[in-house]
Amino acid sequence: MSLDLEEGSELQLDFTKLEKVAKTESDVVPVVVQNADNGEVLILAYANEKALQYTLESGMATFWSTSRNELWIKGKTSGDWLKIVEVRVNCEQNSLLYRVIPQGAGSCHTKGKDGKARSGCYYRKIDAENENQLVFCKD
Repeated sequence: MSLDLEEGSELQLDFTKLEKVAKTESDVVPVVVQNADNGEVLILAYANEKALQYTLESGMATFWSTSRNELWIKGKTSGDWLKIVEVRVNCEQNSLLYRVIPQGAGSCHTKGKDGKARSGCYYRKIDAENENQLVFCKD
């Protein structure tokens, strides 16, 4: 990932993401991850059967990395893991909601101005006056 993509102010949406996800080595469903304490949406990821099973057995939010084609145990290397409170399934059974309590500095792999991991990945919003620009929500 480029620094400009993660820290820049220019809108650069990847409308090909689902095409890339469809080409992964495993069938997956999207997983919305929400802080159970305050409702903040932290990340959007994907899980296959193996990731879901590991999540349920370990109590740690676990996903399938669609870019690396491997199990992604959130926080295994950073220490910023997500404790599962509950796993919900949508009405059509084609997506999941992990309600979690963050354990560590944050959930996002990017860092704020203070050098600490951001609480979640949704830290910018589209500028209402210039839709091609992003504005930081908080940092």
